[in-house]
Amino acid sequence: MTRPTPETLANTARRARAAVEQARDTDQPVRDTAAPTVPGVRTPATPAPVQVSGASSLVRSLEALGVDVVFGIPGGSILPAYDPLYDSAVRHILVRHEQGAGHAATGYAQATGRVGVCVATSGPGATNLVTPIADAYMDSVPLVAITGQVARPSIGTDAFQEADIQGITLPITKHNFLVQRAEEVPRVLAEAFHLASTGRPGPVLVDIPKDVLQASTVFAWPPTLDLPGYRPTLHPHGKQIREAARLMTGARRPVLYVGGGVLKAGATDGLRRLAELTGIPVVTTLMALGAFPDSHPQHLGMPGMHGTVAAVYGLQKADLIVALGARFDDRVTGRLDSFAPDAAVVHADIDPAEIGKNRHADVPIVGDARHVIDELVGAVAAEQSAAGRPDLDDWWSQLNDLRKRYPLGYEEPADGTLSPQYVLSRLGAIAGPDAVYAAGVGQHQMWASQFISYERPRTWLNSGGLGTMGYAVPAAMGAKVGRPDTVVWGIDGDGCFQMTSQELATCALEGIPVKIAVINNGNLGMVRQWQALFYGERYSNTDLGTHKHRIPDFVKLAEALGCVGLRCETAKDVDKTIEAAMSINDAPVVIDFVVGKDAMVWPMVAAGTSNDEIMFARGVRPDFDEDDV
Repeated sequence: MTRPTPETLANTARRARAAVEQARDTDQPVRDTAAPTVPGVRTPATPAPVQVSGASSLVRSLEALGVDVVFGIPGGSILPAYDPLYDSAVRHILVRHEQGAGHAATGYAQATGRVGVCVATSGPGATNLVTPIADAYMDSVPLVAITGQVARPSIGTDAFQEADIQGITLPITKHNFLVQRAEEVPRVLAEAFHLASTGRPGPVLVDIPKDVLQASTVFAWPPTLDLPGYRPTLHPHGKQIREAARLMTGARRPVLYVGGGVLKAGATDGLRRLAELTGIPVVTTLMALGAFPDSHPQHLGMPGMHGTVAAVYGLQKADLIVALGARFDDRVTGRLDSFAPDAAVVHADIDPAEIGKNRHADVPIVGDARHVIDELVGAVAAEQSAAGRPDLDDWWSQLNDLRKRYPLGYEEPADGTLSPQYVLSRLGAIAGPDAVYAAGVGQHQMWASQFISYERPRTWLNSGGLGTMGYAVPAAMGAKVGRPDTVVWGIDGDGCFQMTSQELATCALEGIPVKIAVINNGNLGMVRQWQALFYGERYSNTDLGTHKHRIPDFVKLAEALGCVGLRCETAKDVDKTIEAAMSINDAPVVIDFVVGKDAMVWPMVAAGTSNDEIMFARGVRPDFDEDDV
C-alpha cells in the first residue's frame, strides 16, 4: 500500500490544527470524530482499511493525527513500533534519557500549543517518564506518553522489565490507558489526543503490551470515540459573567490575577482588551509570563514569593481579585489565611475542581478563559455604559508609588564577580522579545522571570508547579524542534544543567541548534540562599565544585557533546559572548557564565509566611502606609 506523502500529512495536520480552534466552540460530548482532536472533521486522504500489525496501526494513527515528531528511546517491549516508524514521515528524535524525551515533548507543547509526544519501553523506560509526566500534570501541558508493556500473559508475573506504569501514573495523568486488543489502538490514540488537548490540558499515558503491537489487525480511520463522561464546560454562565462585570465596575482596588490558563486558551488578545477597557492593574503568575506584555503600563509584574512589591501588595490590599486561569497556588498566596483579607474573589477556570479549592470564590465561573474573557468584555462595556467607568486614580497612585520606590533591581557583587542578574538582563536585551526562553529551576529561573522582558505568549517555558531541575535543556530542544525558525535559549544553573546535559548530544546529532546559558555560581543556589537566610549560613552539601575545581569544565563538556563551548567571567565580555552565540546557527552553543556565589533573589516572601512580610532585600522590608489603602 502507498503511504501518505509528507505533504499530505502536513495538510492533514494543518486542517486538524485549524479545526481545533473551531472545536473550542462546542460543548458536546465526543462520539464520532475523524481527526480525533477535532470533533466532526474527516481526513479524506486516509486510505481504506487494511490489514496491518498493531505497531503499524499505532504509527498510522500518529500520522493521521498530524503528529510531526516524537521523542523517545527504543527498548524490548516497544521495539515492534520502531519498525514501521522507520518508514514513517513522523520524525523520531532519539534522546539520551527518557526524562529528556518527556521534557522535550513538554517544551514542544508549551512553545507550539500542540500535543507533545514521547515514547519509551516498559519498566525502567516507562518509570523514567514519571517525572516529566508529573511535571506536565502540574502545569497543565498537553502530552501523550506512549509506553511499551510486557506481553499480556506476563502482566502481573514480575516479568523482566515489567512495571505497572498505568497504576504508577494514575495520580499524575489526566487519564491513562492499557490497550488490550490491537483493534483498539486507533480509538485509544484518538481519545488520548482529544483528552490531552481539550478542556484543561494535561498528560495522557497509553501503555501497549508487546503482543498487542505484534498482533494482526485492521487499521481504519477515523475511529469512533466514545467519551460520554467527558464534557468540558467551555462557555460560562451568563448570570455569573454579569455579576463579575458588576463587581469589576464597582470595585475601587481591583486586580486581574492572570494564570497560565489564559495562555493555554489563546486568550491573550482578549485579556488586553479587558484590561484596557477596565483600567484594572494586571499581575501575571510565573506560568503566565508573556500573557500580558511586561512593558504595558498596567502590568504590575509577577506576584508571589519572588514577585514585585507592587504585584504582591496589589493582591494583598485589593478589594476585588479577578482570577483568570489561575489556581491560588501557595507560592502566590503565601500563608493562605492572611492572603488578600479584604478582597472579594471572581474565580474563572475551566476546571471546576480548582474553584474554591484554596480560596472561596464569591463569583465562581466555569469556562474556557477565552470565552470567559470575551464575554466579560461585553458585560463590562454594558455596565460602563450604564454606570460609567470607575475612578481608579487613587489605587493607581498607590501602586505607582510602590513601583517607583521598590523597582526590581540588584546590587553589583562586592567582590567584583559577575552579576547573574546583569547576565540575564543583557541576554534578554540582545536576544529580544521574539526569542523563546526555557528555564531550569532555582535562582536562575527567578532571575530570568524578573530581568527578561516577556512581551509575547509562549516565549517563556518553565517547570512551575513541580519545580523540576533538569527541565531546561530538553525543553529548549523540544521548543526548537517545534519552532525551528525561532531563537531558543535554555537558561540553566550549574546544578540543573548536570542533570540533563546529555541531551545536547541529541541536539548536536539531530541538528537542533539551541543556545544554553549556564548561570554557574558553583552551588545549588536557591538551597544555599535558604541556608544563608534560615540555617545560619551552614552550607551543608550545596557546593558543587564547578567553581573551585571546575569539575566538570562546562566548555570542555559542551565540546565533547558536539556543541560550541564558550565561557564568560567578566561584565565587559557579556555582550560579545552572547552576540557570538547568537551568530552561530548551525550547532548548539553552551555559555558558561561564571557568576558570584552570594547573589540572592529579591524580593522574597519566606515560605509559610504572610505576603505582608515581603522583604525587598535582605533586612529591608517595604514601608507601606496602610492608611493609604
